[in-house]
Amino acid sequence: MLDPARSYDLIGDVHGCAHTLEHLLDRLGYHKQAGTWRHPSRMAVFLGDIIDRGPRIREALHIVHDMAEAGQALCIMGNHEFNALGWSTPAPPGSGKQFVREHNPRHARLIHETLTQFEQHPADWHDFLGWFYDMPLFVDAGRFRVVHACWDEGFIQPLRATFPDGCIDQHFLQAAAVPGSFACNAFDRLLRGTDMRLPDGLTLTGGDGLTRSFFRTKFWEDDPKTYGDIVFQPDALPEPVARTPLSSTEKNSLLRYGVDEPLLFVGHYWRSGKPAPIRPNLACLDYSAVLYGKLVAYRLDQETQLDPRKFVWVDVERPQVIT
Repeated sequence: MLDPARSYDLIGDVHGCAHTLEHLLDRLGYHKQAGTWRHPSRMAVFLGDIIDRGPRIREALHIVHDMAEAGQALCIMGNHEFNALGWSTPAPPGSGKQFVREHNPRHARLIHETLTQFEQHPADWHDFLGWFYDMPLFVDAGRFRVVHACWDEGFIQPLRATFPDGCIDQHFLQAAAVPGSFACNAFDRLLRGTDMRLPDGLTLTGGDGLTRSFFRTKFWEDDPKTYGDIVFQPDALPEPVARTPLSSTEKNSLLRYGVDEPLLFVGHYWRSGKPAPIRPNLACLDYSAVLYGKLVAYRLDQETQLDPRKFVWVDVERPQVIT
């Protein structure tokens, strides 16, 4: 799907920040021609999560969709696009659910802003839901790879055998309604990443207001010793938990993306600070744009190791409050 000889601009989670996206595209040298953002020689690759939370979700989808239709961009699926499909798709008979993604208060809150902004545009939303099926779960261009949250060959190899272009269908989406199924686990791993249960029945309430009994973990740490060595989320673990040693079973259960593997770009993880590689072959491009962080791109040419100087970003400014 991607020509490895071409140059790309990989762009992190947009979450409805359409104006910021236009500023970033402008900074990257794209120009709006006949209503579509274009670059004379480069192509944009969006790492998913175009929808939810932000102020201009419909506009953001139109920007990315129109670029994709014109061959100026590729967008992979994020967990929020998957959630939207699951919210809108009936669950298969016998699953015990009405929809693939249950219509509970937590899920309703996450998709509320998107559904609200499309209330007056139902046909538009229907068309975008159809387009989400054209978003691959992963892309392997040989010298570099893209996935929304986590590259795991244990799931990608079987998926590749059934869906060579990485694009799933409604039947596979409906299979994800069954907890523990391959489809459910594949979506969870590739679009949400790896996690570990907090010890001793502990729960944490994050900055997003959600209470969880799991924490997100790194999938690349070579020799971690404690829980603190593997946590990978904005919310820190309590200090006693962070110091807790990992058991050998927990260590062996960790996924590892090796330093000798191709360049990998992910979004999803709500990073902060100055954009930089995590390691020479791994970059996260989600820097919390919708929380007034940064919308970040990486300008990929022919390098085989990430160059810290090739991150480009726009700071998202808080709106002025007039008193």
